[in-house]
Amino acid sequence: MDTSRRTFLTIAATASALALIPVDAAVGATTAAPGLAGPLPLDAARRPRLTNLAHLRFLLADVPVTASAEHTTFGIDTRPTVRAPWTYADADGAGGFRRVGGGNRDAVTGYWSQGAYNADDIARAAVVLLRDWKATGDAQSRDEARDLLRSLAFLQTATGPNAGRVVLWQQEDGTLNPSAIPVELPDPSDSAESYWLARSVWAFGEGHAAFRREDAAFAEFLLARLHLCLDALGRESLGRAGQWVRSDGRRLPAWLIAGGADATAEAMLGLSAAAEAGDSRSRGALQTYGEGVAAMATDPRAGWPFGAVLPWTGSLGFWHAWGSAAPEALARAGAVLRRRDWTAAAAADAGRFTPQVLAAGGPSNAWAPLPAEAQIAYGAHGRVAGAVAAGGEGHRVLAGLAAGWFFGANTAGIPTYDPATGVTFDGVETDGRVNRNSGAESTIHGLLTMLLLDANRDIAQIATSITGLTSHSGLRVIDAETARLSPGSTVVRPADGAWTGEGNLSGGAYVQVPRGEWVEFDVTEAGGILHGLVWRQAADAGDAVWEVFRGRRRLWTTKTPAGGTGDRGLTEADGMLVPQLLGGDLPAEQVTVRCTSRGDVRLDALVIQPRVVSAVYATTTGAAALYANGSRSDERVAPLAPGTGRAYDADGSQRGQAAQGGRVRVRGEGFTITRG
Repeated sequence: MDTSRRTFLTIAATASALALIPVDAAVGATTAAPGLAGPLPLDAARRPRLTNLAHLRFLLADVPVTASAEHTTFGIDTRPTVRAPWTYADADGAGGFRRVGGGNRDAVTGYWSQGAYNADDIARAAVVLLRDWKATGDAQSRDEARDLLRSLAFLQTATGPNAGRVVLWQQEDGTLNPSAIPVELPDPSDSAESYWLARSVWAFGEGHAAFRREDAAFAEFLLARLHLCLDALGRESLGRAGQWVRSDGRRLPAWLIAGGADATAEAMLGLSAAAEAGDSRSRGALQTYGEGVAAMATDPRAGWPFGAVLPWTGSLGFWHAWGSAAPEALARAGAVLRRRDWTAAAAADAGRFTPQVLAAGGPSNAWAPLPAEAQIAYGAHGRVAGAVAAGGEGHRVLAGLAAGWFFGANTAGIPTYDPATGVTFDGVETDGRVNRNSGAESTIHGLLTMLLLDANRDIAQIATSITGLTSHSGLRVIDAETARLSPGSTVVRPADGAWTGEGNLSGGAYVQVPRGEWVEFDVTEAGGILHGLVWRQAADAGDAVWEVFRGRRRLWTTKTPAGGTGDRGLTEADGMLVPQLLGGDLPAEQVTVRCTSRGDVRLDALVIQPRVVSAVYATTTGAAALYANGSRSDERVAPLAPGTGRAYDADGSQRGQAAQGGRVRVRGEGFTITRG
């Protein structure tokens, strides 16, 4: 199994030196490079476009390529040069950026231990330029997209046992680096299917559809390369179509690319485009992969409680920002193949999980299983794209709020995208520090978001009106090691850290609670939904008995299993770390929650989810407020900001006015948005 998902989560906030510094200026103070900032392009209605390709074009470099038995590309005999974006761009401290590669640079050879350019960014940059060309007719974007697709094709291995797979890294002089340092799996990078193979499918599929009527020969070349990708996938994930594995007690699909709905979803975006363009082979692959991704959807009442499409068969309690394309892919594929169940799964993710993400303060890089880590453009874009694709009226308003991250609705309180330069910062830490670098990935996902906003001006109007995040109220966590412990309960801090193999222990520790021992939590929230976070074992380990007391009076009791997950199957480790819904609600006053072991309980935390979570945004006209209901019954709450609005079901359908008798009405499992 590819361990890169865990690696990404631990290094994403520090990659390429990151230059994390305290907030001291707005993003507009930084330019992509001297001379790149200029007048904003205008759309057909003479309104300034948000999409600005200046910084992306600053990252692009000409790359010489030489044909070999395994690697070649379209028109290489007459044009032995392609284009690729540098992987990183570090802030130079003077308002500009310095383009750098991945890893360390050898002072003698000039080679990077990873490379200057990579297939992931080449593929996604091609998608940006293709979409810009189709939106505006810009010939420069068309030509740059062509050269990026030629570059991606060169990285694809064309012959031999690895035919169809893709080399990830390339040096500045065009030399390929199949085995990077540090090691990334698969190694060599074209020895198995991968994220970058999935993204190649995305780019080749959208490229074929875009060039079909512009350049038939090039479009056919791209289709042939897409089919070569499918040949490779047919030897692995596609060849396992219809095979299921029971993992930690749940039936999971065994035919997802690299074991994930994350990678598979990005491939589905390209397959959808190619299928719409009439390619029957892409249509068949889309059908197969869509079934697998849809199977990763969750029911908040029976499993992971927050309503997302889970990204990875390696864990049933782990969502990450690299998996955020799944709802968009399901919505698009559902429209192409007329699968209402897929579009419903996409709408549920957008209408249930996105409000929880926003109420937690924004697009944290991971919920593992609780929200943590930096906020990045990748995650913000995924929330916007999924909500837009879901298509409901309420989803469009949610998309505007989610896109507000780029304009100040983040933990730093400043814009992370600058329409004057096209710069998107690399991330915002939980404490408000800003990573002022602007590498290819952040730039790409910032621009993919801006392309969506330019195409949906109602959503753009909401997003650009947002100036900051005033308050938010989401999950609260009480770590077991901070609660009252019985004499026989013991705090355990694993020597190898918080990572269990499938998730992170809250606070980096858990409490071992032997039979008959207990842990007590004081809960001051007025009302809410309780989840117990137990690190369950594979073998039967008895039960955790939960009791809620007001004073000495027991209000209710329930129990959850401490083990019994069974064979880990496709997951990365035995056992699981997933919040378990306790069933009863909190009353409107302080209570004590006691967890008593009737076996061998590894207790991590008590999670308190307000019945109605919320986020309040400062806007140019006043304020906007989001209320999202985690319970099945309608709720009426005090308004957090003045304004009017609508109540919505999770599927995005409107259900009347927000205000009722001076209170805000929030539909069961739905959401309400007011603006004033």
